[in-house]
Amino acid sequence: MKHIPYNKNLKEFSRKLRLDSTLSEVLLWKYLRAKQTGYTFNRQKPLLNYIVDFYCKPLSLVIEIDGDSHNNKYDLDVKRQLDLEKYGLFFLRFEDKEVKKDINNVLRTIEGWIEEHK
Repeated sequence: MKHIPYNKNLKEFSRKLRLDSTLSEVLLWKYLRAKQTGYTFNRQKPLLNYIVDFYCKPLSLVIEIDGDSHNNKYDLDVKRQLDLEKYGLFFLRFEDKEVKKDINNVLRTIEGWIEEHK
């Protein structure tokens, strides 16, 4: 497991993001926080010069929820993902409305990925 550096100036902002979570982040966090996957996840985790929604270090897994804050930022999201993938990270991305309307499918997808990669 490789150490991934981060910009320490992002710590305060990541704390603010945790306090101002979206509904879909809260819904998914209830599941991830309870360690129902068998793994510990961090929420709003600084990595490099970015903050990811959810991060599981033992699995090298980032889970992102793409909501309104990602509108018109496709190129930035791609660059960010590519920069982090250089450190061996894997990404699962879900749409905000998918988490709200079909959380069970989102959870099955995460569980399936974990089963395949653990």
